[in-house]
Amino acid sequence: MLPGLVTRPVEYVYISLFGASQATLWQSLHTIIIPVLLLNMVPSAEKNSYLGILTFCGLIIAVLVQPVSGALSDCSGFKLGKRMPFIFIGGMLTILVLPSIGLAWSYSILFISYCILQLVSNIGQGANIGLIPDLVSLQKRGIAAGVKTCIEVFSGAILLGIVVAPLMNSYASGHESSYLWFTLGLLASLILIAVILMLITIKELPAASTRHRFHPSDIFRSYILNIRADRRFLIFITSRLFILMAFGTLQGFALYYLQDVVKIPDAVSMAGSLTMVTGILLLITAYPAGHLSDKIGRKPVILLSSIFGIAGIIVLLLTKDSSGVLVSGGFLGVAGGSFMSTNWALGTDLVPSSEAARYLGLTNIASAGSGALARLIGPVIDHFNMQSAGFGYTIMLIACILYFIVGTVLVMFIKEKGKVFERA
Repeated sequence: MLPGLVTRPVEYVYISLFGASQATLWQSLHTIIIPVLLLNMVPSAEKNSYLGILTFCGLIIAVLVQPVSGALSDCSGFKLGKRMPFIFIGGMLTILVLPSIGLAWSYSILFISYCILQLVSNIGQGANIGLIPDLVSLQKRGIAAGVKTCIEVFSGAILLGIVVAPLMNSYASGHESSYLWFTLGLLASLILIAVILMLITIKELPAASTRHRFHPSDIFRSYILNIRADRRFLIFITSRLFILMAFGTLQGFALYYLQDVVKIPDAVSMAGSLTMVTGILLLITAYPAGHLSDKIGRKPVILLSSIFGIAGIIVLLLTKDSSGVLVSGGFLGVAGGSFMSTNWALGTDLVPSSEAARYLGLTNIASAGSGALARLIGPVIDHFNMQSAGFGYTIMLIACILYFIVGTVLVMFIKEKGKVFERA
């Protein structure tokens, strides 16, 4: 069991297990499972709009739940720890709700199931994000964030490409429900295994006797930041929001882009291959990028990640075949790996240790909020596609380039001091 501060890579893996299971769940749902299910529920010409509305509403729930869950865990003093009880409850409820996705027979039922799943999942995620500030020293958080990103990518993108995409492709081809249920069962099993392993391996630091007790009025306080005192953290959230909007837009509408623009016959399998290639490059990049950011600072690495991200979008915009799609995925993988680990390390640099989970829960305004806002471009895509075939997707890709530029410019306003970012 982990006795207090962690230092070894294997210990960084232990504290990242729940995040990895959630990454697998949501990447699978957003990239393949829900888009495939919607093809049988909504008009084809409006699928981007329906997908955008569904995921926007669910992700708004995630934005609201994580800060409250994080703040509750900051104030808790259970014998099991202040994070693990919430991770356990959130994980078990997620397993119980997940089958409702497979049982949904209409868009409205899928909508309700998806929103409930977002609610219960983020109970655990809100507490989970406090583990790195709790258990990792400031000087090692770039490495810890790199390991976190690596394991989340391996569990999310790689398993999605190798297992989830082929299963859902078989489901989409023959509508055999067993393939869908096997996929959902696999995702539930990963969550269960993650929770059990974390209960065995993680022993949290004792709660301080002076810990603040959570009052119902603190629910509203969970969302409040001091604009002047937390200026750097607010800039961080805004920057993260824009850059993640680029990644979220590409992830959310990749399947339909491959179908409608690149004209790939087996678009579901190709979406899985794209995710896997992106994941492999992300996996290779994440740890060294986090380690490098501990040495030279966060801003240079984030700038480099945006350059690779823009290059990947340009390749995707120009490509007409599957090989170009995979090249684009490689660029985006490097961008994602260097950004995810470095940016998360930046976030842990800026938060106060006494309210780490609440503050990092507020980063979900950027994390889930970016996904929600990214989905709002769905109706825009459909509108411009009706004016000229595929033009809506061109607008989408240009918007992603602008997101990268704005997010990168904003992060440059956060002052660095030495090897880590100066605290507010």
